[in-house]
Amino acid sequence: MMRLTILLIVVVLAIAWPRPPPSPSVSVVGALSAESEGFLRATRPRPFVFPEDAGPHPGFQTEWWYYTGNLRADDGRRYGYQLTFFRRALTAAPARRKSPLAAHEVYFAHLALSDIPGRRFHAFERWSRAAAGLAGARSDAVWLDTWSARAYGDRIRLYAAEGEFALDLLLTPQKRPTPQGQQGLSRKSEGNASHYYSISRLATEGTVTLDGNRIKVHGRSWLDREWSSSALSREVSGWDWFSLQLSDGRDLMLYVLRRKDGGADRFSSGTVIDFEGNPTPLSSADFSVQPLDWWTSPRTRVRYPGRWRVRVPGHGVDLLVTPRQPDQELPLTFTYWEGAVSATGGGLEGEGYAELTGY
Repeated sequence: MMRLTILLIVVVLAIAWPRPPPSPSVSVVGALSAESEGFLRATRPRPFVFPEDAGPHPGFQTEWWYYTGNLRADDGRRYGYQLTFFRRALTAAPARRKSPLAAHEVYFAHLALSDIPGRRFHAFERWSRAAAGLAGARSDAVWLDTWSARAYGDRIRLYAAEGEFALDLLLTPQKRPTPQGQQGLSRKSEGNASHYYSISRLATEGTVTLDGNRIKVHGRSWLDREWSSSALSREVSGWDWFSLQLSDGRDLMLYVLRRKDGGADRFSSGTVIDFEGNPTPLSSADFSVQPLDWWTSPRTRVRYPGRWRVRVPGHGVDLLVTPRQPDQELPLTFTYWEGAVSATGGGLEGEGYAELTGY
């Protein structure tokens, strides 16, 4: 799965503003064309080693810790959440500087909540240089200001607050980490790849605070970890990514790289994950994602798919995937759609997340 990165000019702004830089929305796909000379590159499969690979990989240009999940209150009310931390290096060979505020990399983070019963969507972002403890990562934590994901033994605590909104969740893995792609090497275009693993099921409990009211919740989360110094093909206009947790215990990750000519790129890929976390890789020929409906954002006038038929014939999967609410667009420095979805079909039910970029 390809995720968000950052244009050099936006990175420079981020050093000056600890809050979102005052700039128009940046093209996600356009941002992936930044120069990466001098950085390490993902070129071959490698074994993941823990806890080291839970932490940062500073030789690579871009990295993210990506948490999403579906939550339910005791009275049945549903919520979706996203908490994501991004690390971006400014230079492959950082110079030594005396100032404690000097930084050769920056962090930014996205926080979002889908309030399904209230039909509201909340999205926030923060930016900071990786200096003086303002932001950073270790094998047991990643943080930006007061937002953080911290390990306590096998568990992970997520915390983020903005105004009268807050997220405080404890995540317990139900499956072991799953390497994506070819033994953890996820190819995105000719000569470009990332190291990528997921923990596809984490039992989740804690609280969501909305308008100052604390709500006890429980549910499931998904963690994606990815790092690279690569770019998308120039022929790719964007991607549709899905993470689905199915009622039979399997999990499904798919991404469709959309070509500018309207077709799906041959590097589109996916994985079927079994009960224990064992992966079965999927090539672009093994699955299909067909948009069935559309939704137009009232803010940006961007037109996004609003419902899909997802098929993996070789694994008996034929699902209708529907957003839990239409408006889950993040109108941040990068504008994209990412939200909670449900799935049903062929005797299966499921829930998960979808991400849509380049529309």
